[in-house]
Amino acid sequence: MALSASDLPTMYTLLGNSLSSDQTVRELAEDSLVQSESRPGFCSCLMEVITAKDLASQDDVRLMASVYFKNSISRYWRNRRDSTGISNEEKLHLKKKLLSHLREENYQIALTLAVIISKIARIDYPKEWPDLFSVLAQQLQSSDNLSSHRIFMILFRTLKELSTKRLTSDQRTFAEIASQFFDYSWHLWQSDAQIILHGFSMLAQNASELHPDDLYLTCERWFLCSKIIRQLIVSGFPSDAMSVQEVRPVKEISTVLLNAIQSLFPHYSSFQEKHPKFWEFLKKACTKLMKILIAIQRRHPYSFGDKNVCGPVIDFCLNKITNPEPDMFSFEEFQIQCMSMVKSLLECKEYKPRLTGRVMDDNRITPEQMKKNLSTAVSGVLATLLPDERVVLLCNVLIRRYFVLTPSDLEEWYQNPESFHHEQDSVLWSERLRPCAEALYIVLFENHSQLLGPVVVSILQEAMNGCPSSVNEMTPALLLKDAAYGAAAYIYYELSNYVSFKDWFNGALSLELTNDHPNMRIIHRKVALILGQWVSEIKDDTRRPVYCALIKLLQERDLCVRLAASRSLYFHIEDANFLEQDFLDLLPVCWDSCFKLVEEVQEFDSKVQVLNTIASLIARVTEVIPYANKLMQFFQKAWEESSGESLLQIQLLAALRNFVVALGYQSPICYNIVVPILQSGIHVDSPDELLEDTMQLWEATLSHAPSIMPQLLSHFPCLVEILERSFDHLKMAASIIESYIILGGIEFLNMHASTLAKLLDLVVGSVNDRGLLSILPLVDTLVQCFPTEVPQLISTIIQKLLVICLTGGDDHDPSKTAVKASSAAILARVLVMNTNYLAQLTSEPSLLALLQKAGFPSEESILLCLVDVWLDKVDNVISTQRKTLGLALSIILTLRLPQVLDKLDQILSVCTSVILGGSEDLTEEESSSDKMYSSGSQVPSKELRRRQIKFSDPINQISLENSVRENLRTCAALHGEPFNAAISRMHPAAFGQLKQALKMP
Repeated sequence: MALSASDLPTMYTLLGNSLSSDQTVRELAEDSLVQSESRPGFCSCLMEVITAKDLASQDDVRLMASVYFKNSISRYWRNRRDSTGISNEEKLHLKKKLLSHLREENYQIALTLAVIISKIARIDYPKEWPDLFSVLAQQLQSSDNLSSHRIFMILFRTLKELSTKRLTSDQRTFAEIASQFFDYSWHLWQSDAQIILHGFSMLAQNASELHPDDLYLTCERWFLCSKIIRQLIVSGFPSDAMSVQEVRPVKEISTVLLNAIQSLFPHYSSFQEKHPKFWEFLKKACTKLMKILIAIQRRHPYSFGDKNVCGPVIDFCLNKITNPEPDMFSFEEFQIQCMSMVKSLLECKEYKPRLTGRVMDDNRITPEQMKKNLSTAVSGVLATLLPDERVVLLCNVLIRRYFVLTPSDLEEWYQNPESFHHEQDSVLWSERLRPCAEALYIVLFENHSQLLGPVVVSILQEAMNGCPSSVNEMTPALLLKDAAYGAAAYIYYELSNYVSFKDWFNGALSLELTNDHPNMRIIHRKVALILGQWVSEIKDDTRRPVYCALIKLLQERDLCVRLAASRSLYFHIEDANFLEQDFLDLLPVCWDSCFKLVEEVQEFDSKVQVLNTIASLIARVTEVIPYANKLMQFFQKAWEESSGESLLQIQLLAALRNFVVALGYQSPICYNIVVPILQSGIHVDSPDELLEDTMQLWEATLSHAPSIMPQLLSHFPCLVEILERSFDHLKMAASIIESYIILGGIEFLNMHASTLAKLLDLVVGSVNDRGLLSILPLVDTLVQCFPTEVPQLISTIIQKLLVICLTGGDDHDPSKTAVKASSAAILARVLVMNTNYLAQLTSEPSLLALLQKAGFPSEESILLCLVDVWLDKVDNVISTQRKTLGLALSIILTLRLPQVLDKLDQILSVCTSVILGGSEDLTEEESSSDKMYSSGSQVPSKELRRRQIKFSDPINQISLENSVRENLRTCAALHGEPFNAAISRMHPAAFGQLKQALKMP
């Protein structure tokens, strides 16, 4: 029943009770509100509560009403099959009511209402709400400061929502909004900018007639308008990188935005103490305006590359980086944006030289030629703004000023070394000043490597000469050496042309590690960084000393140094040239150091980082078994302590998987840890995010088990629950099923026959062709291993395979062809190994019903139609399957059906080609596998068993030549003269090949 005005008191009471501190009262109210959500009129009641004047003071209740309103819009505004949704009449009423309540004084409620309007607009604009923007624009002209601020809030939220729609029609609609609304918004922005600058001047003069609250509301409105301008110009115009069409507003607004930043800056220092509220706004506004300029440059690089736009912006940014005012050192957020702008310009691919040619005597200007011309023009502007001396200056400033650790950095390191490690080396480069400076430095060096290579080497040499390895004091010289080491680490790929790593390591880096003074931790951290970054330049005779150095660093007292060493050690272990023999004697102390480090660190990122090193070490070294007990103790403790931390458990599962693989045949020694983890991870109630990694561990455990253990055997039914939920993990499930079949043998089949049949039946007929191709080889293996038991067990699956083979086309679709060919090969195997079963199955009423439903003509012979498929698909299967098809076709010769003679020529032709091509049956892969098996080399037991099954395949034991010869005699006896006539119709050459294949005189 619909809600009406009479329900408002009840609605108000429920909303109030939902805020109650009494849990019982709160839960009852929440349940009632949830039950009312789908009733017509619910949103209208909420809107009445939000706008009720007598509830103006009840902001908590009104805010709760707005939240329920927002959630209802998300669930019920679109008409869905499972709910009646909101009627068109109520939608019209709500939209009208929303646009009439723009002067909402409570900011949080106003923001929620803006989000509601944006969500509705995403669904309804433009078809069901064409006048949205015109109504807002109209009300904006006559509104006061508060109302206009709220309208701008709505406009921003709505435009942001609409800009994320990706259909071409939606993008066209947004472009229309931009063309109609941009000039209007830009005019308002400029007008407000003048008001703000005038207001700031009055603030600076302490003018008494100024109303700070009104000015601040104008500032907030202007800030919203700035974000709207960004949205319109970035999303409302096609990128000129694609269209090669100038975006007119870029030139117009970019210089004005820059002028606004320059006009605001003079107030920075005076506002900090006198007007902190406006000082915070000024910082926010300058940072946002520079972010807008960066966004415009990235979206419209060619229009921004105009010398009148790009020139002033990059000149301003470079000056703020290389020669900032004293106040700028406290304004890191803005310096980050200046560096980001320069970095964006330097790495912009549209500004790089374009290698495009022109056809001679062709005077047409192609888009590629236009891009080349524009790129050349912008490159010229950048070259003018960044002459060699300015590039060298920028490089020097970045290293000598921004790379150098500050007193606050050192204090932060001292207080929390673990946090400092991640803040400096793992955060996004755009969030902190030093990582941002490092990112700009790397791009600058990439663009000017020949110029800057000698410069960096000179700074490095100067720093090393000015601060010998024996220096302990925290001097400027020590801090400069730290900065220079960092600079050398980040550009190893170019600096290796100027610096010999071997000489550097032996002459300085290794000596740094002999000084254990606490202050040396900053140099030790950089040495660890260098050893990891320069891994590709570390040659054979230096690897061993470097490994020893990293192990020493891994044992230091400072967590920041140890974490840096752990990460660099990971790079060396993963390196293709990792030398295990040089590392073997270091393993005991390496394991102990890593285990100790995992215990001591507190942050999630730290634990993951060290776990990656441990997992990589397990995967790369062969000497794992001597340390198995220590590793098991570590995994046991780490897993217990990781409870509730899914991301950490994912890393642990990966490391455990490597551990199981490394143990190989001896993997059962870790089952006390692995099996309980598997049991909890593959349970139906376990977290979905752990399932994939748990299944990989499950698969590895089975693949490396010497035999199927009872505790592993009992887990098989969990696969049914997993695949009933989703087929997302089908490929891994197929590998697990194969392991159970191969390792478990008849014991597995006896225990889980019905579960296996249920699982295969669930998959076959329910998944796409790619999914079928992962499951069909299992069916083939099953029939191969248990030819008597399995066909009857999987009768429904075999029926489905018959339907696949006999109905539906597969022309020009490789995956469908592969499915039909694989299915045909399985059916051929069933016929060969259990002939009576297949003959009986083809007369089953259930199969006939299935085929009839799929459109198979009821008068056709199933077996003869299957023969046509075998003949058609013989060239689409592998060599061993070709022999199976040949054997099946030879059995068909014994049928008492005259139609067999019509196919005699084709059947004998296929059998002949398979017999004469018999040497192909043993592929190169199988041959090499046979050598490995016979030589006694150790291979995973699943692999060994798979090879044994392959070589003991009954198909291999049957002679196709003898089978054809015997069945041909039977055919002749059955059909007499018609058989002779059919044979006489064979082509003489084909008959000659048949005689050759059968060794007939």
